[in-house]
Amino acid sequence: MEETISFRGLEKKFGEKHAVKPLTAEWRRGEVTALLGPNGAGKSTLVSMLLGLRRPTAGSVSAFGMEPGSRPFRERVGALLQEAKPADGLRVRETLELFRALYPRPLTLARLLSIAGLEREASRTATSLSGGQRRRLAFALSMAGDPDLLVLDEPTVGMDIESRDRFWDTIRALSASGKTVLLTTHHLEEADAVADRVVVIADGQVLADGAPATLKTSASLRSVVFDAPEGAQAADWSSLPGVERVERQGGRVRLYASDTDAVLLALVRGGRGERNIEVREPSLEEAFRALTAKGGEGA
Repeated sequence: MEETISFRGLEKKFGEKHAVKPLTAEWRRGEVTALLGPNGAGKSTLVSMLLGLRRPTAGSVSAFGMEPGSRPFRERVGALLQEAKPADGLRVRETLELFRALYPRPLTLARLLSIAGLEREASRTATSLSGGQRRRLAFALSMAGDPDLLVLDEPTVGMDIESRDRFWDTIRALSASGKTVLLTTHHLEEADAVADRVVVIADGQVLADGAPATLKTSASLRSVVFDAPEGAQAADWSSLPGVERVERQGGRVRLYASDTDAVLLALVRGGRGERNIEVREPSLEEAFRALTAKGGEGA
């Protein structure tokens, strides 16, 4: 698979503080990569260097073998940043036409209105749109040049559920057509459902990089969940084979274990009366919490 983004010893410091610690990685064409991390982790700094908005302290970054900020680079890259705002006084149609004029092979106006789901709002001023509609318009603007690489910073902020579902359907279709997508999001369940690759960053350092399923199984534990019998205490299960942590919410108990098969066997043999037993795979949120907690301990 063709390399799209390449980082070679990329580093950014502000004074003595490392915003991004030396990073070497390659991200491939057609992948949807989710960049996850707590606030202040270095995500926005990394994105800004990729787009040529900040210069690295050391190392280099390139996309399609081109330096960020060059004209050929800009023609192949679309970006949606958190602070995107519509132009005052322009209608939706005029705003899209203005951006289309910047590119040699833009998408049609009809296609961009469809991407934004704003066909009925084409004659309205952009500033009269709701927050979610403005965000959808900003996404369409990032698509104006039919880019090969999309960089999206918290793209679904302000969108309602229907708009978010439509947005992610569009991202899946773009990826299937060979487009490369790099996004940051705080909606971990969405990243889990859409991303081919997840990169977790904290304190300017990459803690994990891989497929969501790989990160979940390597960073967190499977669990056994059940309804507890009356009068039972957490200590009744903490000594079961493989159990590393016990959580209880009301009458529902969750056992995090390195060997859920052994736990199931022990529950059946124990005869305590646990009911509605199920095994759960770790979520991306649980893996994220585990990874960033470990990163904080090592900082």
